[in-house]
Amino acid sequence: MEQYEPDTVSPAQLAAMRRSLRGVPAAIGRRSVLRASAGGVLAAGGLGALSACGIPAAGKGEGGIAADDRSDKEKRVNFSNWTEYMDVDEDERRPTLDAFTERTGIKVKYTEDINDNNEFFGKVKPQLAAGQDTGRDLICVTDWLAARLIRFGWVQKLDPAQLPHAYANLSAQFRSPDWDPGRAYSYPWTGISTVIAYNKKATDGEKITSVSQLLDEPKLKGRVGFLSEMRDTMGMVLLDLGKDPAKFTDDDFDAAVARLQKAVDKRQIRRFTGNDYTADLDKGDLAACVAWAGDVVQLKLANPDIEFVIPDSGYLTSTDNLLIPNKARHKRNAERLIDYYYEPGPAARLAAYINYVCPVDGVRDALAKIDPKAAANPLILPDKEMAAKSHAFRSLTPKEETAYEGKFAKLTGS
Repeated sequence: MEQYEPDTVSPAQLAAMRRSLRGVPAAIGRRSVLRASAGGVLAAGGLGALSACGIPAAGKGEGGIAADDRSDKEKRVNFSNWTEYMDVDEDERRPTLDAFTERTGIKVKYTEDINDNNEFFGKVKPQLAAGQDTGRDLICVTDWLAARLIRFGWVQKLDPAQLPHAYANLSAQFRSPDWDPGRAYSYPWTGISTVIAYNKKATDGEKITSVSQLLDEPKLKGRVGFLSEMRDTMGMVLLDLGKDPAKFTDDDFDAAVARLQKAVDKRQIRRFTGNDYTADLDKGDLAACVAWAGDVVQLKLANPDIEFVIPDSGYLTSTDNLLIPNKARHKRNAERLIDYYYEPGPAARLAAYINYVCPVDGVRDALAKIDPKAAANPLILPDKEMAAKSHAFRSLTPKEETAYEGKFAKLTGS
């Protein structure tokens, strides 16, 4: 049986994780931690230690490894997710999960035990590598980790017959990522958009519409922020240069680095940040920046001076994704839960609470009944024009990951 190879862990990648964890505000720390681990950095001794022990890759190949499905006899499903990623009412109940149980009789053990992609991977990799049950029927991880789990053969192929709503209602922009064409193994829980945000009071009413303005506008000198997550910042600069983040070359990447370096050298950029840009943008210390849309939605609720723009060149979208691990004991129940959240009603209730990009078509009317402002917000429900401008950052090989993170770390001074 084929051994699985550890991904290279470079000092630059470790620096990328550390820099994104600096200054995480408690209220919105889940996003920072999620993005901090998006570079694919592994905990020390993780994959390397496993490989050294000679543990083979379980389920290498199509479809992963199934267990005897106990869904009919055991009406339950074990679901691991991030914190603040499920609707909660005033009584601390979870209305959509409760409604699912009432309808189906399937009890959901919902655990908020994913605080970081790498940390969670460290929890489950020994069992997955050994072909054992993780105790979880459904997990939610960021796209880069979803890609790795699929590549290792550690998650199960989904049964389309169990997912009629998901198949019909998945938004077109999320249908076929390069790491899971046709969504054979995964469905998105939410989308995460990278946009431009600005404080119109700090810009004296000037509208900021492009990355070029961020890099070149003299009035913004010293008051511009870019994200410390390599994919988001480099993806937005690549788009501004007319390059597709899904197809770029090494030369394209180097050109984007040079473009940013010029702005760093002339002190146009104040700093590269994790989630801590939110406080500076709110106060006006940052006049404009590259930002995550979910943050902008929350900031704008309290500060009407905060605005966002989708550049004509486009914007980056990543996803958090639902997958069923190998040897899960309640696969059909997990598939029923995935499909449930692709019905317009439950999807709308979830979107109204968490304010991330909803990947489900057909929820606008249902969401408007709950929260008309959310239904009209393209950061939650992208319209066709916005969806057409969405781009994904392509999957990277371990060699590319090391090289690109190294160049980005040098640029940002990490």
